[in-house]
Amino acid sequence: MNLGAFALCLALIWGVSGQYYDDYDFPLSIYGLSSPNCAPECNCPESYPSAMYCDQLKLKSVPMVPPGIKYLYLRNNQIDHIDDKAFENVTDLQWLILDHNLLENSKIKGRVFSKLKQLKKLHINYNNLTESVGPLPKSLEDLQLTNNKITKLGSFEGLVNLTFIHLQHNLLREDAISAAFRGLKSLEYLDLSFNQMSKLPSGLPVTLLTLYLDNNKINNIPDEYFKRFNGLQYLRLSHNELADGGIPGNSFNVSSLVELDLSYNKLKSIPTVNENLENYYLEVNELEKFEVKSFCKILGPLSYSKIKHLRLDGNRLTESSLPPDMYECLRVANEITVN
Repeated sequence: MNLGAFALCLALIWGVSGQYYDDYDFPLSIYGLSSPNCAPECNCPESYPSAMYCDQLKLKSVPMVPPGIKYLYLRNNQIDHIDDKAFENVTDLQWLILDHNLLENSKIKGRVFSKLKQLKKLHINYNNLTESVGPLPKSLEDLQLTNNKITKLGSFEGLVNLTFIHLQHNLLREDAISAAFRGLKSLEYLDLSFNQMSKLPSGLPVTLLTLYLDNNKINNIPDEYFKRFNGLQYLRLSHNELADGGIPGNSFNVSSLVELDLSYNKLKSIPTVNENLENYYLEVNELEKFEVKSFCKILGPLSYSKIKHLRLDGNRLTESSLPPDMYECLRVANEITVN
């Protein structure tokens, strides 16, 4: 595999995994010779002429994008506007990566994104957005708007293929989020961490498998809030303001949950979870006692918790204070961390 192919393979792998692109800043020389069908200031590897890399060029506007380009990288520039006709030559564009620029909502003109009928990934992380962008094409699968100044969400109605939404590190409150995602029938991954929520938002799609709400100001869980989701597996609520009085008894007794993170809150007792839970993070709370019934309703040959990893460090519990029958309940645990 030549260097151009290697570089694009890395981009494809990282893009699918949903990771950010900050660490992917190769010098242009690594791409090898550029295809003649390319903006002169950018690079289109001969092995993958459908990809155009325009990273770290101090660009202030979107360059001319020739027909045939499907993957466009414009990261780490000074782009502060997008004209309505910026992508008129590449209506088959699939990936548009605009991380680390100076974009504001008022300078993104017209229906520039909705014209891209085959767009699957749109990343505008680390810009100056104050609300979500739109309208967006129905083809979109992955939307990333992290590290902006977003306080308002527009409508996502009709985005039937949207599967991943990253909105962490913004200024969103729960009233701006509630109902914004209704109608998203394919949404599986939603990251709302590092925002300004004091309550859980209503109207989240029941299709979610992963929900990250860590580093907010949430202090209350409505009764049976998480039971409405069909198959929620990964839930993070760490670094919030949750105390025992704000958590109804069976809030987290959800059979589909595989991982639950309640670390860095104000809990004095361990919330009850379903026997199917495998990873449970409770470090740095105010836990005073360990109750086996939080993990096992009954004990028996076929009745036990599937917990593999349990973190209890940073609490008022010690190894000597753990009850002996804990090990009968947590019989498959690989790691139990206490002070």
